[in-house]
Amino acid sequence: MAPLHRSLAAELRRRIREGELAVGDSLPSEAQLCQEFGASRGPVRQALSALRDEGLIGGGQGKRAVVLDAVPAQPFETFLSFTRRAELTGHVPGQRLHEIALRHPEATVAAALGVEPESLVVQLVRLRLLDGRPAMLERMNYTESVGRPLLEADLNAGSIYALLTARGVDLHSARHTFDAVAADALDAKLLEVPEGTPLLRERRRTADSAGTALEWSEDRYRPDVATVTVTNTRSSRPTVNRL
Repeated sequence: MAPLHRSLAAELRRRIREGELAVGDSLPSEAQLCQEFGASRGPVRQALSALRDEGLIGGGQGKRAVVLDAVPAQPFETFLSFTRRAELTGHVPGQRLHEIALRHPEATVAAALGVEPESLVVQLVRLRLLDGRPAMLERMNYTESVGRPLLEADLNAGSIYALLTARGVDLHSARHTFDAVAADALDAKLLEVPEGTPLLRERRRTADSAGTALEWSEDRYRPDVATVTVTNTRSSRPTVNRL
């Protein structure tokens, strides 16, 4: 059974997602939530804190919480695992493999992975689902040694990262680049949006602890089901790339 604060947060997310609590609406007070859910203030405050971290609500310090957005934002520290993030935000994750093959890479993929164009890489296209709805389309490329086990795996069963990690693959670091892109014909078909719809695109290069590239992938998200947030603090001294 899920802890009370997670159940409470999931119910509030549902109300926001389904429009029972619209953007700009005030949430019930802590006292009202305690009474409704039969909870003490501790779990209620934990649930509200989780929704603040996701960018769904604002307010606090004695002020009534207000709905800011209907789509939970995804922090960078959880961006590698779509499955884990979906579970934390009260959604049911799913996936549907479209294709997987061992192929010669295009020039850009070969350059990103640091392999020769005549080498082989494992390429796959997979649709990710939230509560049965199309949410994100993955185009993933792995070096042959890393990706070959995926050819025999059940990729409709869950997280590829969890599968690779369980096999001892050293997924140490990832560099993410985000921009917007228009949906192409494949995006439109699988994500069920009109061709040309703006999508949030994430390009990702994942490397092992020695800095050797293992993966080069491109994920395209429907904008109505995914956003990204970055929190900076003065003590963290983040690196900023300016174009």
